[in-house]
Amino acid sequence: MALLEIKNLSVSVDDMEILKNIDLSIGKGETHVLMGPNGAGKSTLGNALMGNPQYVVTSGNIYFNGLDIKDETTDKRAKAGMFMSFQNPLEVPGISLSAFIRNAIIKQSGQKLKFTEYKKNLKDNMELLNFDESYKDRDLNVGFSGGEKKKAEILQLLMLNPSFAILDETDSGLDVDAVRTVSEGVKEYQKKGDGALLIITHSTRILESLHVDKTHILVKGRIVDSGDGSLVEQINEKGFEKYLN
Repeated sequence: MALLEIKNLSVSVDDMEILKNIDLSIGKGETHVLMGPNGAGKSTLGNALMGNPQYVVTSGNIYFNGLDIKDETTDKRAKAGMFMSFQNPLEVPGISLSAFIRNAIIKQSGQKLKFTEYKKNLKDNMELLNFDESYKDRDLNVGFSGGEKKKAEILQLLMLNPSFAILDETDSGLDVDAVRTVSEGVKEYQKKGDGALLIITHSTRILESLHVDKTHILVKGRIVDSGDGSLVEQINEKGFEKYLN
């Protein structure tokens, strides 16, 4: 049984149809890449999967661990093991990065957290990401650079260790060193177990050191091609021109 099964999914935003009859199946431990030109609807799919109410499912179904979650709220999807990192993470004044992650883990698991174990895991993962430990006590994303915001997103991924994660343009706006660091964090998530990934991107930089099982090309709201990791290299060399024409 697939971890995530999308069947004939169509999605509208402000009464405009963005996604059309999407079919996609992702198994446990698999890494799928969704690529396409700007405006293709890639972020729309991520938001629809996470239950953002601005993205209205007009037809089709979304199954997660065998259950239809199409009508579930975002918080219930997150508790079920879904996670999404954002292209432009929001600033949240009044709550520190550490407190935010700690509360998220408690909400997700429904259990008390061993604080000493949590502190050690947080420290280890921040070191992995070359993330200054002082940032754990700063308000979430407030005054963070673009690279620091993306590190904070990947830190949350590693700490929460969801069964399915959507990474939306995680490499957007990052320099070469920051992309490498973020990519190392994603590799660490891949090593942890059978967690699945859907990496949404129009670039290929973050994928250079990652194992990719399947690649999908989205153009004008439709998946027009699918293949293995070698399809990423084809896009890197030739772009999306043949699909646009």
